[in-house]
Amino acid sequence: MRSVVRERDDEHDKFDRPKRRTKPRTKDRPNYDDAAIARVVTIDRGRYTVTLDDRTITAMKSRNLGRKGVVVGDEARVVGDTSGDEGSLARIVEVLPRRTVLRRSADDDDPIERIIVANADQLVIVAALADPPPRAGLIDRCLVAAFDAGMEPLVCLTKADLGKPDEILALFEPLGVRVVVTQQGGDLGAVRDVLRDRTSVLVGHSGVGKSTLVNALVPDAHRSVSYVNAVTGRGRHTSTSAISLELPFGGWIIDTPGIRSFGLAHVEIDQLIKAFPDLQDAARDCPRGCLHSATEPECALDVAVGDGTIPAERLVSFRRILASMSTKDDY
Repeated sequence: MRSVVRERDDEHDKFDRPKRRTKPRTKDRPNYDDAAIARVVTIDRGRYTVTLDDRTITAMKSRNLGRKGVVVGDEARVVGDTSGDEGSLARIVEVLPRRTVLRRSADDDDPIERIIVANADQLVIVAALADPPPRAGLIDRCLVAAFDAGMEPLVCLTKADLGKPDEILALFEPLGVRVVVTQQGGDLGAVRDVLRDRTSVLVGHSGVGKSTLVNALVPDAHRSVSYVNAVTGRGRHTSTSAISLELPFGGWIIDTPGIRSFGLAHVEIDQLIKAFPDLQDAARDCPRGCLHSATEPECALDVAVGDGTIPAERLVSFRRILASMSTKDDY
């Protein structure tokens, strides 16, 4: 009886599953240095549209990236089917170091930063002169974000046929920020000049004309445009995700969804003042912990204004955008 049982056991042993981890693990990881480098142009429900040479490719994020995010503007190494044929799917296996990162938080009390785009070198703050009226507070906050990211800011005022730009121009002139003015159906030569051969990201409220501007600059963009509510003065969101488009005259433009707020929880005052070399030089004589506001009793910036080292209007403008970092009013 025992011999019969033993024979059955031996017979079943042949079908045992192999033990787990029979293959020794290795610390070696695949090397993707020779993989093609593509540009991420838009993201939709876990699928990434990237451009490689003259091809548009659909890709997914490789598991080895873990929780590392991939955002519009990223330069990434891709492997797999990079033909761009219908139904093909490539894999993003590595994100290259970002040159710049534009980020914001939901509000000033939110510690979570949200990256809007990567590798843009110019932030175009789009504001309408009317319908809806310009909100200087939002423009100031976007300027702070641009300076923090190391990006060059540009203010683009739209709908000049409906409102005068003089007040806004005077507001930002002391800061040395470039401003271009456009109107419906008007000449966009000045806008093309400042966008040419650069990567620019558009940011602004809904209804200010971002998508209209993109459609005029990139004729085959076909971006949906929104209308402005006559009661609230706010635009309706039509763009739901950022998209990067190649400009026919050279460069790239990134259209983003309209925003209602721009939190600056991630920005430090010392980082902001670096964008103003003349003010930074004067601030070296400030006492430790100086916040450079108008209420600081021994701020060296006031001394610099008094002896004519820096213009008074420049300090006033700097302190205005500095104050925007803590202003919780509707902007």
